[in-house]
Amino acid sequence: EGNEPGDSMKITYCELLHKVCQFANVLRSQGVKKGDRVSIYLPMILELVVAMLACARIGALHSVVFAGFSADSLCERILDCGCSLLIT
Repeated sequence: EGNEPGDSMKITYCELLHKVCQFANVLRSQGVKKGDRVSIYLPMILELVVAMLACARIGALHSVVFAGFSADSLCERILDCGCSLLIT
C-alpha cells in the first residue's frame, strides 16, 4: 500500500520473484557484485522493495535514503557509505 489512500497494488510471490531476478541481473550487468554498496533513493513504491531484494539476492549491501531528503543529504550519505551505484 502506498502513502495515498486507495493507492495499492497486488502482486504474487511468483511475480515478485520474477521482478527481483530481473533487477538482480540488471545490477550484475552494471558491475555490482557481492559486498558492493548500493544506495536506493526511491519513494514507497514496489520498485523500492524489488531493488532491496535484488541487492540481497546478489549479496550487495543496500542503504535506503528517504526520497524527501535534499540532494546535499543524499550526497553525504553516498560519500559516507562509499556506494558504487545509486538507484533512483
